[in-house]
Amino acid sequence: MTITLKPMSVYMMSNRPGGVLYIGVTGDLMRRVWQHRTHSVPGFTDRYNLVRLVWFEMHETASEAIRREKALKRWNRDWKTGLIEEVNPMWRDLWPEISAP
Repeated sequence: MTITLKPMSVYMMSNRPGGVLYIGVTGDLMRRVWQHRTHSVPGFTDRYNLVRLVWFEMHETASEAIRREKALKRWNRDWKTGLIEEVNPMWRDLWPEISAP
């Protein structure tokens, strides 16, 4: 029997370029971003309208992803902004890239 592990994602949501940031971890990036975008889960991202996926990275294991999420949460804002702008300088919403068939 072969067990296929689902990759884990660490991601950042924002409301606009340079805006409020949220860092999360999930085993289903499309579903989780959709929840943020539709405000289906009350909380921080709903309150601040964080509907724009601005950065994400994939990890093979949950422990790797959780370790990375916790590390990023300890970073200062300039470091987080720099990480986003390395791959997404205009803070485009990456939702179309992950949701395209």
